[in-house]
Amino acid sequence: MRQTSPVVSLLAVAALPLALTACSSPAPKSAAPAPASASAAAAAPSADPNKGLLTGKQLKAALAPASFFAPGFTADPADARDTGTTYRLPATADVPQPDCTKLGGTSWTDITGISGVSFAQDAYVNKNSSEEFAQEIDVYRDTTATTVLDALGQISKACPSYSDEATHSTVTVTEKPLTGIGDGAWAITETSPAWQGGTTLVAARVGTSVVTVLVSSSSDKGLTGATKLTNQLVGALKGKA
Repeated sequence: MRQTSPVVSLLAVAALPLALTACSSPAPKSAAPAPASASAAAAAPSADPNKGLLTGKQLKAALAPASFFAPGFTADPADARDTGTTYRLPATADVPQPDCTKLGGTSWTDITGISGVSFAQDAYVNKNSSEEFAQEIDVYRDTTATTVLDALGQISKACPSYSDEATHSTVTVTEKPLTGIGDGAWAITETSPAWQGGTTLVAARVGTSVVTVLVSSSSDKGLTGATKLTNQLVGALKGKA
């Protein structure tokens, strides 16, 4: 899940054209109509780049509800956030080498260096086992969602391992493509000899949206739970994203 600064709303400022009037004598009937001025053409409003894209409020409604999770899991209020009814300006940072240390957190999409125009996220934690289900949906313009998913599919090549400060151990990162989930999906799994179980992130694209589900489990590597939750979100977005 992302741990970023508060959402910056994108304010759409519309330019109001000036109505110019002048007093003059009528033109001869044979006179051709005056061409539209270049300044008037420039004042025409541009197309909305976010038209048809889901807002954070709509994405929040697509997240799995509390009833989806097993008894013992409760919502973590600190992880619940979204972009509301407004959009953010998209951004792309030059990431020649991903920051592999971010794999130790839950904001894995930040590794791509690409941010979308809207998102929603939350997480459910079992306080008795420290297991976690974190879910997030990000929306991008044009075909950027495909670029993001492709980048996530290359994470293990750039970051085959990283050092876990909490256990002072080496974490191994592996991934594989998943079939039959959305418009493409990847499963990225982390394991360490110092851990009990493992952590898996499943990333899937649905149109202009990218679903990312992270599951840490003490009984397995988290793939089963992450795949199940991802299918839930993909189903909620189908025909909407």
